[in-house]
Amino acid sequence: MVSEVNWAGNYEYRAARLHRPSTLEQVREIVAAAPRVRVLGSRHSFSDIADSAELLTLEELPADVVVDHPARTVSFSAGLRYGELAEALGAEGVALANLASLPHISVAGAIATATHGSGEGNGNLATAVAALELVTSSGDTLAVTRNDPDFNGLVVSLGALGAVTRLTLDVEPGYEVRQRVFEGLSWEALFEHFDEILTAGYSVSVFTRWEEATDQVWVKSRATEAPEPVFDDLFGSKPATVDRHPILGDDPVNCSPQLGVPGPWSDRLPHFRMGFTPSDGEELQSEYLVPRSCAVAAIEAVRALAATVRPLLLVSEIRAVAADGLWMSPQYGRETVAIHFTWKRDPVAVERVLVDVEAALAPFEARPHWGKVFVAGADVIAPLYERLPDFTRLRERLDPRGAFRNAWLDRHVLGRADHGA
Repeated sequence: MVSEVNWAGNYEYRAARLHRPSTLEQVREIVAAAPRVRVLGSRHSFSDIADSAELLTLEELPADVVVDHPARTVSFSAGLRYGELAEALGAEGVALANLASLPHISVAGAIATATHGSGEGNGNLATAVAALELVTSSGDTLAVTRNDPDFNGLVVSLGALGAVTRLTLDVEPGYEVRQRVFEGLSWEALFEHFDEILTAGYSVSVFTRWEEATDQVWVKSRATEAPEPVFDDLFGSKPATVDRHPILGDDPVNCSPQLGVPGPWSDRLPHFRMGFTPSDGEELQSEYLVPRSCAVAAIEAVRALAATVRPLLLVSEIRAVAADGLWMSPQYGRETVAIHFTWKRDPVAVERVLVDVEAALAPFEARPHWGKVFVAGADVIAPLYERLPDFTRLRERLDPRGAFRNAWLDRHVLGRADHGA
């Protein structure tokens, strides 16, 4: 058995072996020989989504970062993390359109689970993919681009289609970002000015503990040569005069700089600095994506559960994410608002609360974040994804022997308890 645990420390992997290939040929040999196998990324998932009889990490593959300036793309090994990629991109004077809150997560893992940042016009991180290469369960390699008919099914793969070994992402010229924090926004102001608040910057996050008012609004804006427009009020909330942490009371030393000080995109779009302990550490996370059109009603439904949620909660975050066409993306076909929960690390108690949260959000067809904690089974998930039958057929074609299937996939996506193909 491998002695590996996830980032939060709430899950111990049960695999008998962890492979560390350093070449593509070794990846192909391992995958072809393994009865059951999954790729392990930065371990920033909170369940058994990445577990299997055997695991492999791509961290020892050469990074091989190649920026194609005319094509405005970057290609690289799938073992890279966003912080490492951002450093390489900065040296080339280019940038990604968006980043998630935490820069230490693996690029391939974030893409496979449709992890996202924030911003009304920003899709999840998987929407930046222009091409990818993967090793199928036969050990063969497959390369696809946006022009391929299966592309939209392959990107948000849930690790079920093969071992992604190389990615190509869209890039753009480097840019700077400022962020400011506003405090004490009332619920009434949030609901009355919901669209205006979520579009107040390039990336906007509302943090709350579901009390009488929200806690903070983080507004990240692209810096230009023009002077920054400084507001002394955001619909009744006041600008913070010192740096803040999303979890009130925590030391903001780990957080990306605020107070309107401009800095590189990679140092401002994440909430936390690369190289510091991100977020709270010993925690669990859940998130539910609801249609933008009913977001206020969904938030109100969670507010009604405040007395149940608060004892286990560290903080919640509300963000907008743009629609996309990726089959298994929670943003597929609809503009979305994400309601995120950072919990104290008490798995049993959190799952009990999630039963109530998911029931409250069910009328809004809430889709859970694949990499976080949720309780909904495949019978509940299936009606939420109209392209799931296509994804299932694609999985059966690329992995006919079921090498990349695991218990999580059966429980939450495929709906079959056996591990046959």
